[in-house]
Amino acid sequence: MANVLVLTTLLNLIASHYFFRLDLTEEKRYTIKAPTRQLLKELEDEVFIEVFLEGDLNPGFKRFQKSIRETLNEFRIYSNNKVQFIFTDPAQAMSEKAKNEFMNELSSKGVSGMRVIDNKDGERLEKIVFPGALISSNGFERGVMLLKGNRGRSSQEVLNQSIEGIEFELANAISTLSSMQRKKVGFLIGHGELDSLEIASFNNALLEKYDVVKVNLQRKAALSGYDALILAKPRIPFSEQDKFKLDQYLMKGGKLLMLLDKFEASMDSASGDNYFATPIETRLDDQLFKYGIRINAEIIQDRVSAKYPVVIGKVGNQPEIMQMEWPFFPLLNHYAEHPVTRNLDATLLRFVNSIDTVKATGVKKTPLMMTSVYSRKLGSPIKVGVDDLRKTPPENFKEGEIPVGYLLEGKFNSLYANRFLPTGVDSTSFLGQSTPTRLIVIADGDVARNDINPRTNEPQVLGTDVFSGYTYANLDLLLNMMSYLTDDQGLINARSKEIKIRPLDKEKLKNDKFFWQAINLIVPLIALIVFGFARAAVRKRKYASH
Repeated sequence: MANVLVLTTLLNLIASHYFFRLDLTEEKRYTIKAPTRQLLKELEDEVFIEVFLEGDLNPGFKRFQKSIRETLNEFRIYSNNKVQFIFTDPAQAMSEKAKNEFMNELSSKGVSGMRVIDNKDGERLEKIVFPGALISSNGFERGVMLLKGNRGRSSQEVLNQSIEGIEFELANAISTLSSMQRKKVGFLIGHGELDSLEIASFNNALLEKYDVVKVNLQRKAALSGYDALILAKPRIPFSEQDKFKLDQYLMKGGKLLMLLDKFEASMDSASGDNYFATPIETRLDDQLFKYGIRINAEIIQDRVSAKYPVVIGKVGNQPEIMQMEWPFFPLLNHYAEHPVTRNLDATLLRFVNSIDTVKATGVKKTPLMMTSVYSRKLGSPIKVGVDDLRKTPPENFKEGEIPVGYLLEGKFNSLYANRFLPTGVDSTSFLGQSTPTRLIVIADGDVARNDINPRTNEPQVLGTDVFSGYTYANLDLLLNMMSYLTDDQGLINARSKEIKIRPLDKEKLKNDKFFWQAINLIVPLIALIVFGFARAAVRKRKYASH
């Protein structure tokens, strides 16, 4: 007995000096990714997290709550107790007025409520839940929505996707609050790009994590010092000097997000009889071709699309308006299995072009975004008219999934390798091939354009459909892309976590129900009886010999 006590004490002493955790699940659902562990280990200030998913919850949200709690416990352990958390029920306020004020305050901080309808004992119950958290550190706080996912899936699949994203959402917010060295991002201007008001929603979201600066290539001598550059819908041709600066920025390891259009189309003119989309010439085609990609001079129509109000007739003297699917505004719901796009909700695009890849040695090409299988391409000249909505037969949409966004990674070859350099540029540090870097191209500049409220002239949240009121995942998509381009620590790889749903086979369960009930009831009894007879026989033999 004394030896057992000594051994137990020795093992406890050893374990106190050597920390380890074992995850025996197949998909490692309880394993925190290495970049997240490193972030938590290096925390200097305490982090307090208040989760608002508490109270009378249905089974799905209880499972979600349990997963959040498990993840936060891991965060607490790996941070050496610098991460602390509580769960709060917003509905527990003392009065209805106090409850409403509290909920409005949460919404203003980025934690929005959602209405959940349940049936309990035949009674229909409505409840507002807040599946999010407030994270505070060093005098700053940040609201985080934890319920995310592809809303085109079932509610259980959305919950599962949200569970897979808990680690990244929490770790990303903690990183934003605790980071003392902010990355520097530049918005390229000077070529007719989206103006400040049109890109305000994206810009404001970036400012929470990055230092954002406007960069004019025509005035800026060098682009060093920027962790990433964004080119959002240029409509004026680039000079060779500007193209050279962009090229050399990429060659020196810079990261680029390019949101480009081949055509300009206005919905204000789409009600006319003979309105055609006008081509946009940026002169970037040869540069993109050299890097391994080509944006085609064609616009995609997709039957899986947002709706647009169309006048279909008159009732008396008043126009009769009906919302009809507008194929020029595709809703993208087909993504690559990649940390940037994994478990993402649908994205709203406008007048998007198709993308092809071309040979570029040393460059890996990943199609991030595709249209639905019910798509088709329209070549120039492209008529844009709402009256044509009722004239296009559905069977014409049969070209299948069409890529509209690509991630390019690797060592790129310069457009100006083995060529005369443009006049007036600095050739002393010219590079003909890049260091390993990344480039993302989306064939739609409007993916980053937010609508503007005509009454208040205020920008709306990026991705908001003014006609349906639904907010699509445009902002999440672009922020994920920026995280991937600038995240040297690889924190975004936490979005690749997979938690499998293992549902029971209902048909098999129905057919084999009696068999397994019998097994569970009878086998233990038989085992107990056999054990009793065996024990009695052993005792009889043992004592009979004396």
